[in-house]
Amino acid sequence: MICIICRQAEIIDGFTSAPFERDEMKLIVNTVPAHVCPNCGEAYLDEKVSIKLLQFVEEKSNMGVIEGIHEYSEIVDKIDS
Repeated sequence: MICIICRQAEIIDGFTSAPFERDEMKLIVNTVPAHVCPNCGEAYLDEKVSIKLLQFVEEKSNMGVIEGIHEYSEIVDKIDS
């Protein structure tokens, strides 16, 4: 697939960081598996990954968490167990 942002390169498997902000809450999830454009850096997430991220952020929001930096592997381990 060609990157839809720069239209210059084929996307490749890689990793990205996913920032989330809701009101006062700010979370960052690092090492998220993604398809990344080697030219412009745009990252595309699979639906399964996106769903896990959104579930994690919703859980943290319901717990009252305001800030945090997490690794994607923490999320997968927690959801899969």
